[in-house]
Amino acid sequence: MSITPEDSTPGRPATIRDVAALSGVTASTVSRALSTPGRVNFRTRARIEAAAAQLNYVPNPQAKALSSGRTRAVAVLVADITNPFYFDIIRGTQHQLKAAGYTQLLVDTEESDEVEINTLEQMRQTADGVILTASRLSDQALAEAGSKMPLVTINRDVAGVPSVILDTPTATNQALDHLISLGHSRIAYLAGPETSSSNMRRWAALSAAAMERSVDVVRLGPFAPRTYSGAAAADALVHSGATAGIAFNDLIAIGMLARLRERGLRVPEDMSIVGCDDIFGADFCSPPLTTVTAPVEQAGRVAVTMLLSQLNPGHGTFPRSQSLLPTYLTIRGSTAAPPRTTGHESG
Repeated sequence: MSITPEDSTPGRPATIRDVAALSGVTASTVSRALSTPGRVNFRTRARIEAAAAQLNYVPNPQAKALSSGRTRAVAVLVADITNPFYFDIIRGTQHQLKAAGYTQLLVDTEESDEVEINTLEQMRQTADGVILTASRLSDQALAEAGSKMPLVTINRDVAGVPSVILDTPTATNQALDHLISLGHSRIAYLAGPETSSSNMRRWAALSAAAMERSVDVVRLGPFAPRTYSGAAAADALVHSGATAGIAFNDLIAIGMLARLRERGLRVPEDMSIVGCDDIFGADFCSPPLTTVTAPVEQAGRVAVTMLLSQLNPGHGTFPRSQSLLPTYLTIRGSTAAPPRTTGHESG
C-alpha cells in the first residue's frame, strides 16, 4: 500500500526526512544507505531504496558534496570526441556511473597533453575521480596526477596508476599471420601518433613477430588518427612497395580505401588493408574492413568499477591495478591474396 508522509505538500520535492518517515528509519540511516550502501544491511537498504523510488526522491548534490567532501561526479577525458572509437567507451562509463549514482563529466582533450594536464588540475576540485583514455601525457606526469586524485587510465600502462588495457597487439599479430597466410611477404604498418602508447605497443609486437616469421614489415608515418590522414597513408603505402597495410586505426584505414579508389587501385585485389578498433561503419564501408575488434564498451565499464573501488574502499570490491581485455581479428572483405607479379592478364 502506498504511504505518503503527513507533512508532504503537492509539488514539493521529497526530502530525506520524507524517505526516512516512509521507510521507518532515521534520516542518517537513509543518508548512509544512499551514499555508502555497504554500511547498511540489505533489507533496510532495499526498504529505503523502494521508499526513495516511490517518492521520486533526488539527493541534493550540493548538500551531499558539502557534508561528505564528494561531488558524486567523475570526469571522463577522451582524446578526440569525434572519433567513433570513444563512443562505446563513453557509453560504457555512462551506464556504469549512472548505475552507481554518479554524474559523468565528459571532456575532449583534443589530442593535447597541455589540455589534459590543465583539465586534470581543474577536476581535482570538480570531480571525485577521473577516467583518462589514450593519454598523451608522459609517464611521470601521469604518475604525479594519479598521486593527487583517484585516477584510472584506459590504454595506458604506468606503474602505480590503475589501468584498463585493450590487448590490441595480440590481434595485430593475428592480422599479420592472416596476411602472411594469404601470401603477403612485404607488409606496412601505418603508424598513429608518436605519443600514443597503443601505437608503440602495436609496432613493438609487429616488428618482433615479423622477425620471428621472416617477413618484411616496414613502418610508415606517423599519421594523425583521422580519416583525412588516410590519403597520405595510402600514398605512402603504394610508394613502399608493400602489398598490404595494417593501419593504426579504422579512421586511417577508411581514408586509405577512398584514396586507393581515387588512384584506380582495387581493394583487396591490388592492395589489402587492415584497420583497428572495429568502429561503427567499419563493416559497411566499401569493401567491408578487416579489422581488430576490441571490447571497447566493456573497457569503459571496467574502468568505472576500478575507480569506484578507489572511491569506496572496503565495500565489496577489491581494488585492481590492471585489467587486460582480449581482442581478436575480424576478417571481412578488405584483405585477399596479393596481386600476381606476372602482370595483369589480357582480356
